[in-house]
Amino acid sequence: MDAKQPDWEAIERAYRAGALSIRAIAERQGVSDTAIRKRAKAGGWERDLSEQVRKEVRNKLVRGEVRDDQPANPENDAEIIEEAAQEGATVVRSHRRDIRKAANLADLLMDDLLLTIRKREEIEDAIEDETREDKNGMRRASMLAAVALPSNAKTLFQLSSAMKNLQILERQAFGLDDKDTPTDSDELSKLMDELSKEA
Repeated sequence: MDAKQPDWEAIERAYRAGALSIRAIAERQGVSDTAIRKRAKAGGWERDLSEQVRKEVRNKLVRGEVRDDQPANPENDAEIIEEAAQEGATVVRSHRRDIRKAANLADLLMDDLLLTIRKREEIEDAIEDETREDKNGMRRASMLAAVALPSNAKTLFQLSSAMKNLQILERQAFGLDDKDTPTDSDELSKLMDELSKEA
């Protein structure tokens, strides 16, 4: 049986779009990154469309016009940009949803911590009642430690850190911080690689 031949047209489109690293393109297409580099050098391929792709991803995210129908064999720059922008917009939207879910979970955990703090004395009394038969006091000690001030302070710190990170991610996902936007094709490629691995 013959080995599957690489789709060099698709590889060239992805290479020129500049949204994925050469390594990521190689993994997707089942070829080595060395083979892609050689082919790109021989064919004079340029990674010249990354800025246009980045702009079109932003446009798609603002307009909310992500189409499912993609051209089968794009032949010009506009089609390559559209194809790469479609993928980028889909990934960013997915991450926006994930970040929102995580932020909602952090809010729920913060509410739960607040309730625990407000009812600490009641909880401690219940633990005392529950562990009267505890001979060595180990069970009681571990249960009380779970609701003690140091434990609550540690939980608060961890939740605050998580919420801070989620806010940073959310601002990046919505493009609210220009300083977090990649400024060249290598940074964009790295970002898109990370997003595609997480997706």
